[in-house]
Amino acid sequence: MPLTDVAVRTAKPKEKSYKLSDGGGMYLEVSPKGGKWWRLKYRVDGKEKRISLGVYPDVGLKEARQRRDEARKQLAADIDPGEHRKAVQAAKAEKNANTFEVIAREWHAKQQTAWTERHTGRILARLENDLFPLLGGRPIESITAPELLAVLRRKEGRGAVYSAHRLHQIAGQVFRYAIATGRAERNPAPDLKGALQASKKTHLAAMTDPKQVGGLLRSIDSYDGALVTKAALRLAPLVFVRPGELRQAEWSEINLEEAEWSIPAAKMKMRDAHLVPLSRQAVEILKDIQLYTGKGQYVFPSARTSRRPMSDNAVLSALRRMGFDKEEMSGHGFRAMARTILDEVLHVRPDYIEHQLAHAVRDPNGRAYNRTAFLEERRKMMQAWADYLDSLK
Repeated sequence: MPLTDVAVRTAKPKEKSYKLSDGGGMYLEVSPKGGKWWRLKYRVDGKEKRISLGVYPDVGLKEARQRRDEARKQLAADIDPGEHRKAVQAAKAEKNANTFEVIAREWHAKQQTAWTERHTGRILARLENDLFPLLGGRPIESITAPELLAVLRRKEGRGAVYSAHRLHQIAGQVFRYAIATGRAERNPAPDLKGALQASKKTHLAAMTDPKQVGGLLRSIDSYDGALVTKAALRLAPLVFVRPGELRQAEWSEINLEEAEWSIPAAKMKMRDAHLVPLSRQAVEILKDIQLYTGKGQYVFPSARTSRRPMSDNAVLSALRRMGFDKEEMSGHGFRAMARTILDEVLHVRPDYIEHQLAHAVRDPNGRAYNRTAFLEERRKMMQAWADYLDSLK
């Protein structure tokens, strides 16, 4: 006799589990604790099997019967409803494992060994803030070029054209990784070539006029701020490394007797160890600050704790305090200053300059030069540069 809503609702638990049949192989199983499960009993190739049709009251009598009828239609078509359900669940699990976010995080994790910590964080932030919210849960193989473009245009529409192009590049790398690992067949990113506004390359402010440079150096010498910041400011034009490399300098990397600063690959943008010959003036600055910070790890420690290097904005803030606005000079500008003047005024060979800037310089056969390439020539260049800066003051 078929069940009724009242019979199902009022079924009370007993000492042992028991069943209330509804017909067609479906029954309600009531546990001693009062739980109620809809189940379907059926046979395939003479073997008795069971599948769950849901839990009461989440699944009512009417819906349970619909699920039973669907399962019996599958049986009529020689489909085992239990095996069919397993196949659907496996496909769903595979689909969830191949979402854009899952693959992007996997790609990001594999790139970390080749990236600096700061770059790693920036890429992850772009993924989490801009790509994952709209594309993260999608199976990567189903994402189309128009869908990717819609995400990029949200960024572009806020005026962040450069960021939109960076997101385009990152997404393209994730799709290429998905193809390489067999989880996608094509990369929609190249289809968007020309679809975004052209990104104007912006150059960080730098002084390249010798007269202006002389004024900057005099201002640095008279800077009345923190001693550590002043030392970093004085050293920056003499070594023209990247701001992050300067602020993270450690005493263990510096050999004052040999007048060399050996920066490990992990700290370099291109992940290649770099050697900076130190001029006589640079050595004097380091010896001065060594009296104050030489017992710690960092040459330029944070004002709050010696266990961390000075902040990203310390040099930049000092430049602003001295009256140099963002259109005149930046912490990165010391590199452009050296590159321009060494080339155009002192007429140093460009490859010497590029080596000292730690740019990717290759020989005629395409091989990267090692960190000691042209070392003696670069020593002379660095000393000539320091002497020239003195003359500008």
